[in-house]
Amino acid sequence: MKKNILVGQSGGPTAVINASLYGVIQEGLSHPDEIGAVYGMINGIEGFLSGHTINLSAELSKEDLELLRLTPAAYLGSCRYKLPENMDASVYPLLFEKFKAMNIGAVFYIGGNDSMDTADKLSRYAAMAKEDIVFIGVPKTIDNDLPVTDHTPGYGSAARYVASTVREIVLDASVYQQPAVTIIELMGRHAGWVTAASALARKFPGDNPLLIYLPESDFDMEAFLNDIEGALKKSTAVVVCVSEGIHDASGRLVCEYSTEAQVDTFGHKMLTGCGKLLESYVRGRFGVKVRSVELNVNQRCSSLISSLTDINEASEAGRFAVRAALEGVTAKMITFEREEGADYSIRFGLTDVSNVCNKEKIFPPHWITGNHNDIGPEFTAYALPLIQGQPQHILEDGLPRYLYRKEQGLLP
Repeated sequence: MKKNILVGQSGGPTAVINASLYGVIQEGLSHPDEIGAVYGMINGIEGFLSGHTINLSAELSKEDLELLRLTPAAYLGSCRYKLPENMDASVYPLLFEKFKAMNIGAVFYIGGNDSMDTADKLSRYAAMAKEDIVFIGVPKTIDNDLPVTDHTPGYGSAARYVASTVREIVLDASVYQQPAVTIIELMGRHAGWVTAASALARKFPGDNPLLIYLPESDFDMEAFLNDIEGALKKSTAVVVCVSEGIHDASGRLVCEYSTEAQVDTFGHKMLTGCGKLLESYVRGRFGVKVRSVELNVNQRCSSLISSLTDINEASEAGRFAVRAALEGVTAKMITFEREEGADYSIRFGLTDVSNVCNKEKIFPPHWITGNHNDIGPEFTAYALPLIQGQPQHILEDGLPRYLYRKEQGLLP
């Protein structure tokens, strides 16, 4: 008897999360003798619990799928729902009853650290209850902070957006002769990968951004102000890039200097505002023109300058996951392994999802240079291959066409 497959998306979206969804659907459709329908969870495991699903294999045309591949954000909707640690919790038999009712043989969960936690718990319950359903995690996060894998889908596009946008801001900041400081706040709670991408904006050694601060190094306000003073002696236009999660030696977040941060449902502090706070410190010390810029969600949802390499790898990760499931693989996450050699290439692998969930891969400390305020050349060699290639978007009236669900309230 053929089994159906089920796919969900969870956590913060990216520019290429739907490329992985596209890969799962396309590979699922290419095995008609083994796979029945391809179903999607609406709003992840939380929406699935409420009975919200969609038959993707029936609902989406070939044209829809091509639009889906280049559509940013999460087409199926997302959630931040944490399954209980206790395997005796009533939610688990309820979920598996729903899986059985839909004749599900494999579940694919596209997401980051917390999403892999969901895949891990479902895998463990299935093993305990001797349920014949496989669970595979497909990685996704612009933070690039999942261990084991070389990088994650979403990061290359976010890095390209950051580098391109910072380069444009640098040009804008340099038009006046009066001294000025521009502070750009970028995403990164504990890992500085996104902020490090600002180093790619430089056109030559000594170019802006002159200073880059990551959460992997303790932040000292006085040292920062001394850095600004030195930078102003080199250039009238100083651009500084900082991660939202920079903190001092005591562990206190810089954004908390003015107000205490709130927390989300996973207990993560919701960070914002360190750029604005640093702006006030610089203005107070030097009396120069200062502007702070927070790129915010643009870093994860900008699709027009996404990386074609990122899109293709995200799609192939979804396909690889389906092929692995057909071989009976379960409780694994797809990994990217970089091949050795001058030319960039990767191969896909598998790791126990327990090796990934609730763990973080920080930016390599030995790649942080200067007075903990710069990025070394090793990062450039690592990141440049990930931002290559320009996708060909389908345009309508000069604007990109994307795929929407009617349930999103975005269609008549």
